[in-house]
Amino acid sequence: MTGSVSAIALGATLYVPCMRGELFATVIGARRPAGLRSAVLCLEDSVRETDLPAALGHLAAFLRMLAARDRANTDPLVFVRPRSAGMLEHILCMPGIERIDGFVIPKAHADTLPAYLALPLHDRHRLMPTLETREACDPHEMRRFRDQLLAVQDRILALRIGGNDLLQAMGLRRLAHRTAYEGPLGAVIAQLVSSFAPWGFALSAPVLERFGDTALLREEMIRDIEHGLLTKTAIHPAQIAVIQTALAAPADDVDEARLLLAEDGPAVFGRDGVMCEPATHRIWATRMLERAAHFGIVEPLALRA
Repeated sequence: MTGSVSAIALGATLYVPCMRGELFATVIGARRPAGLRSAVLCLEDSVRETDLPAALGHLAAFLRMLAARDRANTDPLVFVRPRSAGMLEHILCMPGIERIDGFVIPKAHADTLPAYLALPLHDRHRLMPTLETREACDPHEMRRFRDQLLAVQDRILALRIGGNDLLQAMGLRRLAHRTAYEGPLGAVIAQLVSSFAPWGFALSAPVLERFGDTALLREEMIRDIEHGLLTKTAIHPAQIAVIQTALAAPADDVDEARLLLAEDGPAVFGRDGVMCEPATHRIWATRMLERAAHFGIVEPLALRA
């Protein structure tokens, strides 16, 4: 694979329906939301079947404009979410497709993934399978899926948890003023983390559909981070700053992480009444410093502001 991108660098990943006109201006140009680090151009659930020709035309226009300019260091990472493997095969023939960063695979599980992997992806294309079908609730099915992913792990940037679709599979919808962790979805998220994170896969937190409830988003971000979900789907530009502010690294944790990673540090030590052991806390410390590098360092009170 060319280039090295961490899932943490995604920050708040904004989903943009391809039915929206002027995709380039919305994602790259004058209408780009402040602080946008990654975006998904969606051709799946956000586009009606009858609107697909127009949506594909908008994507083709976006790719032509993308190919006509040099990439800037400040450009967001851009991914496309096709409707199916057949649609992705068509998209891969579009001029300029080699300039995007990869694809979000919808409704991904062990029976659907092979069709996508058989396609002639560009070397730079990374994949983000979405866990959003009833198979995600079955540990056996997730083990089957994980075995497939391990064979192509260098191409997998993150696994996206599709919270709304998982609730749909249960015939449910999230209640107002409740985080994703306060109902049956919470148990599924925890199971997915335990099924994939120990094998080195990053996971992305599901969207909060109530984009007007900033307080609830802040509360949910605390639980996301507790589960090791250090990137999150956004459906509205107003969610971007809230998500990425929450991902900033607390100053005390950064200090502790640096001590844990010090080459000449002790094998175990105490700090403020807490045991610190580099052998068991190294991955946490590395990710904390990566959060600091991408989103800055804040005092704890700032995260609750």
